[in-house]
Amino acid sequence: MGAPAATLLQLMWIASPALPVGGFSYSEGLEAAVETGLVGNEEQAGDWLLDQLHLGLARCDLALVAQAHAAWQAGDGARAAALNDWAARTRETAELRQQALQTGRSLLDWLRNGEHAHDARLVALAGLPPAPLWPLAFALATVLAGASPRDALLAFAWSWAENMAQAAMKTVPLGQAAAQRLLARLAAAIPDAAAAAAALPDDERQAFTPGLAILSARHETQYSRLFRS
Repeated sequence: MGAPAATLLQLMWIASPALPVGGFSYSEGLEAAVETGLVGNEEQAGDWLLDQLHLGLARCDLALVAQAHAAWQAGDGARAAALNDWAARTRETAELRQQALQTGRSLLDWLRNGEHAHDARLVALAGLPPAPLWPLAFALATVLAGASPRDALLAFAWSWAENMAQAAMKTVPLGQAAAQRLLARLAAAIPDAAAAAAALPDDERQAFTPGLAILSARHETQYSRLFRS
């Protein structure tokens, strides 16, 4: 049996680029990859993002969402704080750290204006030092929506994919049809990536994408750019 309609609508809302958290402002190294000639067409953009999905997202932020979802469901603030601390310490560049902090704070503000404004877990989220990072805030948003762990991971990955497809359209650049084909490739790969992330134990969670980190660092001083990271 699928999730209730209200939950599905909440998940679509949380995953939408229209959610006012500023996710559309970031390219996560893609703009620098285009600038350096590593990505220059639809096929290369798709390959780049599939690698990022499997080597980065599935082993780090998707795994964090899975573990944070369980922590928030159990009301385990200490576990959530430990996960947030790990996330803050393992952002590989200043840009990527800024992105996770800014979007996490923005989602916290959005949640405070909703029907769950008085939930004690929002107080715990707000108190996470140095601030609630995006995966921790997103996980709580999906718990409050009544989403299953699997649906939360699919929504998180789709939110990332849609933002990255829009970044590819602007930077490569790609047309609408090419971007839809790119999204189709990502959509086909997301369920397996989410399943792998859900099964990942703490000691195998990792943030190690040196090529992406180098490009993100170069992007910080890129002469002309469209995106914040």
